[in-house]
Amino acid sequence: MIKLRILFLPVFLLFLLCGCIQTLHNTPLSQDADFLPARTGDADSNERIEKVNPKEQKPSQVDNLPAENTIEAQTSIHNKKDTNKTAENSLPEKKIQPMFDEALDFCEASQDFWQKGELENALEALDHAYSLILKIDTDDTAELIQQKEDLRYLISKRILEIYASRNIVVNGNHNAIPMVMNKHIQNEIDRFTKKGEKKFFIEAYKRSGKYRPQIVPALKKAGLPVELSWLPLIESGFKVNALSRARALGLWQFIPSTGYKFGLKRNKYIDGRLDPVKSTKAAIEYLSELHHIFGDWTTVLAAYNCGEGRVLRVIRTQNINYLDNFWDLYERLPSETARYVPRFMATLHIVKNLERYGLDSVPVDKPLEYEIITVSKQVHLRNVAKTIGVTEQTLIKLNPELRYRILPQDNYPLRVPPDKGQILLAKLDEIPVSHPPQRAYVYHRVRPGESLSTISRRYRCSVRSIMRANNLRSSSFIVAGKKLKIPRKSTIVYRSKKYTGIEHRHASSHVVKSGDSLWIIAKRYGTTTKKIQELNNLSTTNLHIGQVLKIRKRKDDKPAGEYLKTYLVKPGDSPFQIAQFHKMPLERFMRINRLTPRNKIYPGQRLYVE
Repeated sequence: MIKLRILFLPVFLLFLLCGCIQTLHNTPLSQDADFLPARTGDADSNERIEKVNPKEQKPSQVDNLPAENTIEAQTSIHNKKDTNKTAENSLPEKKIQPMFDEALDFCEASQDFWQKGELENALEALDHAYSLILKIDTDDTAELIQQKEDLRYLISKRILEIYASRNIVVNGNHNAIPMVMNKHIQNEIDRFTKKGEKKFFIEAYKRSGKYRPQIVPALKKAGLPVELSWLPLIESGFKVNALSRARALGLWQFIPSTGYKFGLKRNKYIDGRLDPVKSTKAAIEYLSELHHIFGDWTTVLAAYNCGEGRVLRVIRTQNINYLDNFWDLYERLPSETARYVPRFMATLHIVKNLERYGLDSVPVDKPLEYEIITVSKQVHLRNVAKTIGVTEQTLIKLNPELRYRILPQDNYPLRVPPDKGQILLAKLDEIPVSHPPQRAYVYHRVRPGESLSTISRRYRCSVRSIMRANNLRSSSFIVAGKKLKIPRKSTIVYRSKKYTGIEHRHASSHVVKSGDSLWIIAKRYGTTTKKIQELNNLSTTNLHIGQVLKIRKRKDDKPAGEYLKTYLVKPGDSPFQIAQFHKMPLERFMRINRLTPRNKIYPGQRLYVE
């Protein structure tokens, strides 16, 4: 009982104290006082507090007036107060802008300190800038709030850059790419000059002549090392249409999201990643941004390959700041990225010593020569080539970003061979308008409560055509969340037919891989183990990796029993367009339809598609 009393007493006192604080908070200091909350740091804050004190408050003019004039006097005083408030609201805006300007000046000073290597001074300048924006009261003004947030983001980004560069101590000139030599670089040199990648290197080196004459001046103008002009040799082999497994495309291998970030547009007509001039500009901007973060070109190259986030995470995992250069990160990066930098360094060593590596006699391609004509008509490059008397392939090489070889509707800067621009402008009206191919299908994700009938009405097609396109047996059962292929108008969908495989007349060969057996190989090629043994004079069923087996009959790689659809060829169709519509490799489409590059297809012809 005594313990309960002892426990109850402090609880009771706590509630009593909270009640007193609440009462004081809700009770005004004076019923008649004109209370204005004073701001911290105001010069007249003491005077305002004195006015609020009811003990020292003097009678106001309102108290001395007759009763009939009291209301008018009060109205006049309130009008004066409103005017004063308006003036006070506009006054901070005049005081705030100089504070923003001062904070921005400190940010610029920090950048200067950082470029000179004075990291501590750079951080102090950013700290001072941040303390300035913390003092700014935006008063819920949208423009000031946005300006404050932008400046806060800039300061945060600069701090990240400085801390990253503190972890990477760069020796020597920041603008130089160090020409080091170690076992990793020597291995890549041997691959490029003696082993399996020699042919790749020679072909890529030849193609470099087309694009380096434009890349080198752009790098010099941006203040970047000209050695970076050899980076596309590692990225794409100087192929403008190179596509990686990660969906990176073009000379500089941009993925779509990074391309958008640096201004490479991608729409129905063009993909800026394929344009060597536009992608070079984007790559220079990206490399410059990475250099501001890391300061070391070898680390920048690693970040260009696998992303700055991955490299920063590797740096942050270190317990001490001992990372002198990229080679301290080498073992901790992905294997592809770890090889990326040595391959680039090996390329620099080779191109600077071509005679030493026996490549001084390799000729390079001539640089691209063209003039630019603005065209505002949607025409096909094939028709343009006929009009100006050049081959279509010539225009494709000059304008690789055109996805369907058709110009957009708006003004488009078309590249044509020298002295052909005026001919094109003179005959532009004679060239017919072309349209890009329409997708055969659109995709619709089923929502809860939808049925095939509601979906068909929305897309103005029949329920039966949707069922055929998606191999549905029942129109009354669809699953929410599933994607359905919806055929567009003029697309005819036929019921899938069973595909039994297409036999080749001539015998082919098979290279034994890990996991292969005679039974697996025979099943794949539509033959028997006995026939394979007889054809290859095998007394047992034992195989070894790399062994080449002769196969008498070979069926298509697609296992027998899978289903293919049939497609009715429409006017204007080509094998490439049909294969692209149905997301098939062109080689596979031509193989299952027994087509060769010289074969023609005709409207009304039925072809197999997936």
